[in-house]
Amino acid sequence: MKLTIHGAARQVTGSMHLLDVAGYKILIDCGLDYEKERSTISNENFPFRPEEIDVVILTHAHIDHSGNLPTLVRLGFNGQILCTPPTADLAEMLMMDSVSIFLNKAQGGRKRSRGKHHHHSNTASQPLYLHKHVMDTVDRFVTIGFNRPFKLTGDIELTFVPVGHLLGAAAAVLKINDNGVEKSIAFTGDIGRKNYPVLNDPEVIPPVDYLVTESTYGGRHHTKGKTVEEVLVDTIDKACIKENGRLIIPAFSIGRTQSLVYSLNKIFSSGLLPPVKVFVDSPLASRSTQTFRKFHSLLNEEAQDFYNKKGDEFEFDNLTYIENLKDSRDISNYFEPCIIISSAGMLEGGRIQDHLFYNIQNYYCTILFIGYCAKGTLGHRLLRGDPIVHIKDRELAVYATIKQTDLFSAHGDHEDLMNTVKQQDKAKLKQVFLVHGDPQSMEAFAAGLEAEDYPVTIPEKGLVYEL
Repeated sequence: MKLTIHGAARQVTGSMHLLDVAGYKILIDCGLDYEKERSTISNENFPFRPEEIDVVILTHAHIDHSGNLPTLVRLGFNGQILCTPPTADLAEMLMMDSVSIFLNKAQGGRKRSRGKHHHHSNTASQPLYLHKHVMDTVDRFVTIGFNRPFKLTGDIELTFVPVGHLLGAAAAVLKINDNGVEKSIAFTGDIGRKNYPVLNDPEVIPPVDYLVTESTYGGRHHTKGKTVEEVLVDTIDKACIKENGRLIIPAFSIGRTQSLVYSLNKIFSSGLLPPVKVFVDSPLASRSTQTFRKFHSLLNEEAQDFYNKKGDEFEFDNLTYIENLKDSRDISNYFEPCIIISSAGMLEGGRIQDHLFYNIQNYYCTILFIGYCAKGTLGHRLLRGDPIVHIKDRELAVYATIKQTDLFSAHGDHEDLMNTVKQQDKAKLKQVFLVHGDPQSMEAFAAGLEAEDYPVTIPEKGLVYEL
């Protein structure tokens, strides 16, 4: 049995791991590598022949795990893609959204190129894949429920174990008969955290010989002492009640927005604050919320109890889901105090840029970041305190108040990651492989594991490990 880490090796994005069991090739995740994002050619340069992959296992829908599947299919992969039912629905939405982003970038590239050189390079502006390729990919989805063993072959059995993080997210646990020797390996995907709004806590991964685990928050701990609701109440009270202003919350459309809306529902339905108008300005958020309703039985006990007592977790008085662009632009003419939730979370695109354009110079506006912003993004520039930022071809002074909380992070922190490994049988566990983290996080997590005498490896990209 051979393991090769082809993506998210010593970096966060582009998860892609190849497990070769006596010639049967299993690809675990096939995500977009954001560090290669500017080059279509890099993301379609697979280090193997796509047609030689027998099956793909998808741990969850986020684009850094699912986003390169249509490229794999376009270039010849012809097998099944195994995932949970919510993952299939959400991944389709996110991949379709990626097509729109690709097409917008291609169109913008062609315009800039014509303006400068009167010609453009087809390779530079060519979308990575189109809607047709997404639909071809969706046709390959085969859905499997949580904790239901599924035979890939006579020698390989797959079980999806819930890990929180996102609706449908799972660790892929494989039991393998490798030439008469029983072996087991688990791929965690992304690990969630306990007591996260809407989602269930991660379940314990059964004992395995090998564990391939994410390490995003290695060496870092989430803020303790305040709850999500307490932070929101304090922020809304100051921004919207005391200052009579507006609160803008950039949030990813799938997962983060639903948790935020549910938390606001709890606050306003409990009378902790007087009513404030809330706009959710993201068509993708509206569509994905329907998926959360569809798989309501997978939400946590608290959310289901709320539903039984008070009704829909994602609907309340003064909440409006904005669909069309005209209604989105009309929000700028709404002069009462309000909360605007819009994507994208790092401010690199989407309708959030319109809201920033009209409000970044508003002294009575607060922008609350509830997620990670990668270096180089507009969100990162605001968080580091840049006094002037570039938005929609204009340089604008920042007069709005900038705030941040990590309580909506759906990733487990260092303690959660350590506990995931500690739940394993140390006598059985032969090796822990760290993926999906920056080098500093991986090294901090590795140091923590080594201090507890766990065998740990930070794999090199493309290196084959014999298991």
